[in-house]
Amino acid sequence: SGVWRAAPVAVIGGGFLATSSRAWRSLRQPRWGFRPLSAAATMAAPTKPKAPEHPAFSLLRSETIEEYGATCHVYEHIASKAQVLSVIADDDNKVFGVTFRTPPRDSTGLPHILEHSVLCGSRQYPTKEPFVELLKGSLQTFLNAFTYPDRTCYPVASQNLEDFRNLARVYLDAVFHPRAATDPTVLQQEGWHYEIAGDGDKLEYSGVVYNEMKGVYSSPDALMARSAQQELFPDNAYSVDSGGDPGAIPDLDFEQFAAFHGEFYHPANARIFFYGDDDPSARLDLLEEYLADFTARDVDTAVKAQPLSIATPKKVTLPFPASASDDDEGGQHMVSVNWLLDAEAPEPVDELGLAVLDHLLLGTSTSVLRKALTDSGLGESVIGGGLQDELRQPTFAVGLKGVAKDDVEKVEALVEATIANLARDGFEADDVEASLNTVEFQLREFNTGSFPKGLSFMLGMMRNWIYERDPVDALRFEAPLAALKDALDNDANAYFRSLLELRFVKNTHRVTVEMKPDATLEASEKADEEARLAAARDEMTPAQLDAVAATAAALKEKQTTPDTAEDLATIPSLGLDDLEKKVKSIPKDVGTVPGAPGATLLSRELPTAGIVYADVALDLRGALDAEDLPLVSLFGRMLQ
Repeated sequence: SGVWRAAPVAVIGGGFLATSSRAWRSLRQPRWGFRPLSAAATMAAPTKPKAPEHPAFSLLRSETIEEYGATCHVYEHIASKAQVLSVIADDDNKVFGVTFRTPPRDSTGLPHILEHSVLCGSRQYPTKEPFVELLKGSLQTFLNAFTYPDRTCYPVASQNLEDFRNLARVYLDAVFHPRAATDPTVLQQEGWHYEIAGDGDKLEYSGVVYNEMKGVYSSPDALMARSAQQELFPDNAYSVDSGGDPGAIPDLDFEQFAAFHGEFYHPANARIFFYGDDDPSARLDLLEEYLADFTARDVDTAVKAQPLSIATPKKVTLPFPASASDDDEGGQHMVSVNWLLDAEAPEPVDELGLAVLDHLLLGTSTSVLRKALTDSGLGESVIGGGLQDELRQPTFAVGLKGVAKDDVEKVEALVEATIANLARDGFEADDVEASLNTVEFQLREFNTGSFPKGLSFMLGMMRNWIYERDPVDALRFEAPLAALKDALDNDANAYFRSLLELRFVKNTHRVTVEMKPDATLEASEKADEEARLAAARDEMTPAQLDAVAATAAALKEKQTTPDTAEDLATIPSLGLDDLEKKVKSIPKDVGTVPGAPGATLLSRELPTAGIVYADVALDLRGALDAEDLPLVSLFGRMLQ
């Protein structure tokens, strides 16, 4: 026996546009969510099918996204008024998702806790954790749930049709008929509950989301992002924390929890999404199984725009937990400068222009603003993330971490001065061309990494859909790209000077957040929590304390009691007959390279949005001595 080894080769490769065209920005992931479970899938050529009709649905319109070869049918469920977007694409990695607008009214973490809780059993699937059971017999390529500051998404994906429909049914039953809406133990488990600690003389908090957010609130980066968002949006839903503030989570009771589900998790507040190569008529049949239970009602969950109301730029200073040595050194401060860029969503051409500007400012190590901050020596690394455009209005954030306390104001001044200079002097023509090319390439390639492509479609469309804007327009880029190119051809620096002047230099709706290390903060927060728990305990009668102990014990017993065989049997699973028997192959052509005798050309035709991916492999057998082969990878890195 032996170990097979590949012959030594050197590989050079990459992707480039087959046309003269270019690209925009990648889709962002939500603030809160489980760890993704995902796998890649293969794309096939696009089709343009006719929209199916269904007696329970009104077809509002059909459109094609020419940029990606996908056809979109927009429906409304007649009885419940649920909105449905059915995307037809020749992609076997099918995606389903349901999204609800869930703007929070306080920082108890209701949207986040409910996201966890609806996945803990439902009317048709009463096991404690149906998704854990489902994974045992599923071929899912994605199974997750996300909480944003203003919406909650429940997406699934699978390449197997029967599996895909199983997943969609379990998710639909979970969101519309969860056990959590009637069983307080789910809130206790996923949100918070009291435990009797020590010798029975103390209380403590416990709960999945409570413990998760305790960890989040110990992160200076998370605290800074939260503070910046809340200060930039003082008058709408973003002024509170949808994920949950550990200090506020225990204020949540079951009555509020159940009422939130009843108000927000109604089909009239839902955006339902399908994508892939499955039968579009069957999608509507499946939805009707669940939507038929509901009738229309008024649901006001709109997210209000934040006016540009800060007349004088603000400064906020907050502590973060740190060791005594960090506090003493004074070199661990963090500073970010944050703008709310628009009173409303920008026009598509300016949305694209801001993406190019973001790349010019921060996209590479040589980008002007990033380089200025890095070369200043004022901090250890650049933070902030630049342009954020997944919410109601776009924001921009940039700064440094590891800043000495005496240099905090210098960081803010450097950011201001660099942007003011760019608004006056503009950018180098080569830099503008490179950033435009990079952004365009990203858009055309639509490289979603480990995410199914349909999931990126869904998340991208939600950036418009939940704000009553056209979801299909969210993925179109040819028209705004052409308009942007015209503006840049006319006078690129005049265009970017206008963006910088209006949205940065003259925009006073700006907040600078400084995070300073505090060696006593952790202890003081712990003392505050203990005092709150002690006060709660002191107000309890012996009977109430006994009830707390009994509730905690009952919860533990429920958690450790196995699901019944009858309940487990409700979870759908795949059988051998549901599996694809054929091995899928991608046709290839083997030819020769003109002018290169002995060279082999291997090509495959795939829908790649006009991008050619080329790799050149050089056979090094006999070309190098064995002792030189380890140096080939170093040589390759030097070439790059």
